[in-house]
Amino acid sequence: MTLDVVVLAAGQGTRMRSDLPKVLHRLAGKPMVRHVLDTARRLEAQRLHVVIGHGAERVREALADYPVSFAVQAEQKGTGHAVAQALEGLGDGRVLVLYGDVPLIRHETLAALMAQVDESRMGLLTVTLDDPSGYGRILRNEAGEVVAIVEQKDAAEHELAIRECNTGIMAMTAAQLKRWLPRLSADNAQGEYYLTDVIAMAAAEGVAIATAQPADALEVEGVNNRVQMARLERAHQARIADALMTQGVALMDPARLDVRGRLRCGHDVEIDVGCVFEGEVELGEGVRIGPHCVIRDSHIGAGTVIEPHSVLEGVVAAGHNRIGPFARLRPGTRLAVGAKVGNFVETKNAEVGEGSKINHLSYVGDARLGQDVNVGAGTITCNYDGARKHVTEIGDAAFIGSNTALVAPVSIGKGATIGAGSTISKDVADHALAVSRGRQISKPDWQRPTKQQDQ
Repeated sequence: MTLDVVVLAAGQGTRMRSDLPKVLHRLAGKPMVRHVLDTARRLEAQRLHVVIGHGAERVREALADYPVSFAVQAEQKGTGHAVAQALEGLGDGRVLVLYGDVPLIRHETLAALMAQVDESRMGLLTVTLDDPSGYGRILRNEAGEVVAIVEQKDAAEHELAIRECNTGIMAMTAAQLKRWLPRLSADNAQGEYYLTDVIAMAAAEGVAIATAQPADALEVEGVNNRVQMARLERAHQARIADALMTQGVALMDPARLDVRGRLRCGHDVEIDVGCVFEGEVELGEGVRIGPHCVIRDSHIGAGTVIEPHSVLEGVVAAGHNRIGPFARLRPGTRLAVGAKVGNFVETKNAEVGEGSKINHLSYVGDARLGQDVNVGAGTITCNYDGARKHVTEIGDAAFIGSNTALVAPVSIGKGATIGAGSTISKDVADHALAVSRGRQISKPDWQRPTKQQDQ
């Protein structure tokens, strides 16, 4: 039986106090609604539908690369009204209703729910809470069968004592949904069309209501304000930290880790506190990451040590490299085995050969360094002429003295030596010495001017 997933994402989220549509607020660096859709895609749904309303165009733009169809809820008249906007696009199989502001729902939970749904049974995800305040309550008959859901504002006193609550997530056949939605009424305290009212309709028709519950109540917690957003962020990061440690990764403090993308690790990886990983990051065996590093879209080879407060983006380090502290490696940086980039060094679009060192206080951009090159402190590759970028080539075993400016395009030969304080704008031959400095003048016994005292 085919599957359609309808994701409700039309709400404004006024309690977020933001102009951004609520479902576009980011959890682990990704809009909440994308978390929901990524989970739905794992169910191998034939069609994904997103119901949009507030900030509709911004939501469309944020999901432009997703295979979804959009339905517009121009007026916010409740969840039943929202789902009704997607009716025309549904197929003939099953339909699962999800929420764009419930980002932690797990694939396993939804799969267990959907396994119970067919023409004779609909599925309802419930959760048992110590404090059910604000949630619709699940009403069961003496046989324990679900017969209805009552919203808190419409509940009687004895119903408010019920701790089994509605999550809003439910599934049924498209035929059932098309039959029930037109019969919804807005005759309630909110004046809205509740999707939950279809439960009573199903019970009246003799359609069984199968229930399932999540392993953790946080799976079905929605986001209405910044406090809840922060709580779910930490819960999500805790999941990731637990998975990494189960794989053997040593985290100095699991509560101080942020993964905003996908992090893959080899054996014996150590990650210190306050590190942030964004996009696609891979850490090879034995990699050690110092405190407060940010690594984005990078591959770090085995045995590499990244010292504290370093920032890497778009970097490929072959292995056994040493980086930082306080290094900034920008996109296009490629480090061969054993290459070193030290403290307060910035690189960009730079290939650093095997065993080469840029130890401190330098900028190396649009450069190609051979093997065993030594770059002294304060060296700059002057790669930009105001209109175009140019390349600096440095041959194997070249020695670049401190405080040198290499004005690209320029080539430094193998084994060449550049004297400290030089500005090099012409190619230097293999094994040559190049020095370019102003002539030093010394005046013995020179009297430095002194400031006159006020009379």
